[in-house]
Amino acid sequence: MKKPLLFLGADHAGFELKEKLKADLLHQGYEIYDLSPRFKKDDDYPIHAKKVALAVSKTPGSMGVLACGSGVGVSIAANRVKGARAFDAHDEKETKLAREHNDANVIALSGWKLSEKEALALVKTFLKTKASGAERHRRRVGQLG
Repeated sequence: MKKPLLFLGADHAGFELKEKLKADLLHQGYEIYDLSPRFKKDDDYPIHAKKVALAVSKTPGSMGVLACGSGVGVSIAANRVKGARAFDAHDEKETKLAREHNDANVIALSGWKLSEKEALALVKTFLKTKASGAERHRRRVGQLG
């Protein structure tokens, strides 16, 4: 199975976590585009989230990984982009269901709460889980616009 192209982004509060994840994902052989490669002390999370969401929405088969302090802000901002389906990940079950039922294509992570190990486990689940082919799930995702 071909690995998806990944777009990464983070604000100042998620930057360290994003950098650790990037190193792990590169080591696993993923092709990565880091859309926030430099730390900026007082940057704004909506800018980074929009960049990643736009890239994912314009690149079929790609996926996004975002991080901010809580994970909530980047998730909200990413979901304002048509074609992006972001969620704030808390545990592996929720992550699996977000992929299966909602065909989520952007995972949002908390740089304040998640360790590198916890975040990597969520990202691995996100990347390995397929969207459900069930008609009800496809229908509902279609209603999202």
